[in-house]
Amino acid sequence: MSRKYTVRIRKSNLCTTLIGLIGLTVLFISLVSAEPAPEASTSTEQKPLSLSVSPKRRLLSIFQGKAAREENGSDSTICEDGLILKAWRPLTNITQSERIGRGIVYFLAMSYLFIGVAIVSDRFMEGIEVITSSERLVTVLNKNGQRETISVHVWNETVANLTLMALGSSAPEILLSIIEMFQKNFSAGDLGPGTIVGSAAYNLFIIIAICIVVIPKGQVRRIQHFRVFVVTASWSIFAYVWMCLITKYITPSVIDIWEGLVTFISFPIFVYHAYVTERRLFCPSCYRQTYDANQRGIIVSSSEAAVGGSEAPVRSSIKDLVESPEMREFEETRRQYISKLKELYRKYPQYDLEKIQAMAQEHLIRDKPKSRAFYRVQSGRRLTGAAGVLRKARDFAAIEIGEAKAVYRMQAEEEEDIDEEYETRLYFDPGHYTVLESIGDFEIHVIRSGSLSKLTKVEYYTEDGTAEAGSDYVAVSGVLEFPPGIGEQTIKITIIDDDVFEEDEHFYVHLRKPTADAVLVAPKVATIMILDDDHCGIFEFKDKEHVIPENVKTYEVNVKRYSGMRGKVILPYYSKGKTAISGKEYMDVKGELVFDVGEYELPIEVEIIEEHSFEKNVVFEMYLGDPRVADDDPLYPQILQVQRKPLDERTYHENLLLTGLPKLANISKIECRIVESEEFKQTVNKLVQTANASKLIGTTSWKEQFLDAMTVTGGGHLDVEDDDEEDDDDADDDYDDAGPTAWEYVMHFLSIFWKICFAIIPPAKIYNGYPCFLVSIILIAICTAVLGDVASHFGCTLGVLDSVTAICLVAMGTSLPDTFASKVAAIHDKTADNAIGNVTGSNAVNVFLGIGIAWTMAAIYHAIHGNQFEVPVGSLLFSTAIYLIEAAVAIFILIYRRKQSIGGELGGPEKLKWVHSIIFILLWVIYITLSILEAYDVIPGF
Repeated sequence: MSRKYTVRIRKSNLCTTLIGLIGLTVLFISLVSAEPAPEASTSTEQKPLSLSVSPKRRLLSIFQGKAAREENGSDSTICEDGLILKAWRPLTNITQSERIGRGIVYFLAMSYLFIGVAIVSDRFMEGIEVITSSERLVTVLNKNGQRETISVHVWNETVANLTLMALGSSAPEILLSIIEMFQKNFSAGDLGPGTIVGSAAYNLFIIIAICIVVIPKGQVRRIQHFRVFVVTASWSIFAYVWMCLITKYITPSVIDIWEGLVTFISFPIFVYHAYVTERRLFCPSCYRQTYDANQRGIIVSSSEAAVGGSEAPVRSSIKDLVESPEMREFEETRRQYISKLKELYRKYPQYDLEKIQAMAQEHLIRDKPKSRAFYRVQSGRRLTGAAGVLRKARDFAAIEIGEAKAVYRMQAEEEEDIDEEYETRLYFDPGHYTVLESIGDFEIHVIRSGSLSKLTKVEYYTEDGTAEAGSDYVAVSGVLEFPPGIGEQTIKITIIDDDVFEEDEHFYVHLRKPTADAVLVAPKVATIMILDDDHCGIFEFKDKEHVIPENVKTYEVNVKRYSGMRGKVILPYYSKGKTAISGKEYMDVKGELVFDVGEYELPIEVEIIEEHSFEKNVVFEMYLGDPRVADDDPLYPQILQVQRKPLDERTYHENLLLTGLPKLANISKIECRIVESEEFKQTVNKLVQTANASKLIGTTSWKEQFLDAMTVTGGGHLDVEDDDEEDDDDADDDYDDAGPTAWEYVMHFLSIFWKICFAIIPPAKIYNGYPCFLVSIILIAICTAVLGDVASHFGCTLGVLDSVTAICLVAMGTSLPDTFASKVAAIHDKTADNAIGNVTGSNAVNVFLGIGIAWTMAAIYHAIHGNQFEVPVGSLLFSTAIYLIEAAVAIFILIYRRKQSIGGELGGPEKLKWVHSIIFILLWVIYITLSILEAYDVIPGF
């Protein structure tokens, strides 16, 4: 089944419709219940109805707005100023129409603040993604015993998900609980705790319900790290059980300092428990440290059990890494990249390799699993009409390819160590000369580079090698002078010729003792090879082994001639496949080389066919035939005449002539090995390692942020549809040209104020994301404080309790971005971890941080003042207990769905997934209904 990435936004979106209906329902109930306010009351929270009133009358009173009047003889309450936002004046003598108008304004303001909180939270998540995706370099030994540097992911994936990732998702709920404590002068409130419990219910029931049904027909998604899920689910249940225990049973209606501290300290214990579960570190001596690759393709440190309980050696080679399941997945990703590369290369032969590589990496980035932060940022940009993060994928791939090739070229170049103390450098150019014995005189060149402004001198002298001065060449020595402005001088060498057949010989010319302002650099010794011209020569391949990168197109196999340059010689050659296939990996060759008089080296050209293989090792063989003197060479008739004579009639010179005929040396057959291109291999390794969407998150400058904030671009969204009839690559061609939709224009202009405001946040890629992280969380706190004030004023104005506002509106509004993020993750990912695996973890973190920090501070404050921090049991305990009961049911259903007939937590058989999704929605509806009824005393609580 093909996947298609589109820029269309589905109008009939299940989660959008559901959330909109819930919000409108709550607003309708609130408006119906609105009544004029008297002057008498000054409290911000309505008192509960008297239990003497019948449940039926109490239920009716909710919708008639008479709850407070039946109890106190008054119509409603007077709202108090918030921490930042003051209450709407006047506070008394407000007509019902005014109250309804104010309620609508507060509702719209709260909705707009939800957009702002979502945008700044996305910036917060960008910083978190940059922080948690940071890498460091580790040097290991490869299978050849050579050192190789690999990238290691610094943050453990589980720790990142349960700390910074969970904090990013839950920051509004956590900060709202803490800020409310300051707003109420360290007294217990209903808005913060109610939002935490309501958000947990929404996350567990509604988000999972949506994720179950959005999976394409016939597909399933299964939690991969199930052990970690069991741990987080257990801790999430414990967190809310603990909250019930400390409010009702341990110290009823009172929170002591130690209870708050235990709640807060449970957070690091919870993270450590999940970490050791994932790493299996309960027996540290039984495990060894290794490096594996995680779902992003980033190599991370991990552990593996030692065999037999003995201490196992640390993995030291890349080959060992491939043996781990994670690394096998990485290798599979690399093979997918190569396969896609070949496919695109065949489809678009007119494109160069770099463009094809960029397209292949773009596919890889889109297809690979992504982090929770990526989906959160992607869905947040989608909701606000901004371009999707994946729009940057192709440009990012092009940059990565350029960097990989630049690094390779830098490594391939041999850089000479030059003493920067000297300005002038002296050396031979070239450093090797090959001459015939009969050449007589010739010159070798000495180069001066750098500063040419002064007179420079350098001594030179010759040294014997196999050639001897006096019999093979004339020894020379002296001083070369370089006047100002002159950069080259020559040394004259004389070669002595004779008629005696000799092997090839060589001697050296040295430079020494330059003037003080100059330095000798390589080559400071020149080698002169003297070739005998009294013999037809001995022929062989120049090199015994040939390793040929497949991207060379045409490869030259050189044949050398030595021990004589006499005559014109014909040398046959041919190739033969061994493991290489002619026509597929190379083209067979057959022919003859013609060595003219004096020629000592000629190439055989072999065409190599590039397949873009990552790991290639095939062999073909090259053969040389018997050499012969050419028919048109003047020496040929003499050779024929001598060969016709009997051996006893040949003279000494005639025998010498036959001895000098061309011959083959030992290296007349060689193997040529075709391997992958080293540059291509290194480029692929880098692209596969960097092909994770986290690299696309964040900006590098404020200018980029403000341009992005003020520009409506659209497109680049990650959405997968089943469409086998359309081609993926055609969709890619249209990808960059897709313009914004009408919905994206609307959302852009609705959110442009927030976009510009939050463009002042430091770019996420500055200082590894830490400035972005700190500034974003401060702005989230400010927005959350305003949101808490507006929510309180909304409830007070319309007579809705804070606990009801929290679980119905605030919890839903702050969880909206997570809803879309989980939905996209459920569709795109191959596993259910990003979609629902982090829900239980976030729910636990909400209690440990949101409740733990707030209640600890309040308990300490009251202890300093000699008081106790009182937390009324009331609605909080009841809604938490209902949530716990239903959460157990939900987790049981998720575990049940792992059985073979269904296959996974998400998706599965069409009818069954709808049944389970409806059950989850009903659980949430029951939770909301019972919590509201208990809050208004329609049903008894604890």
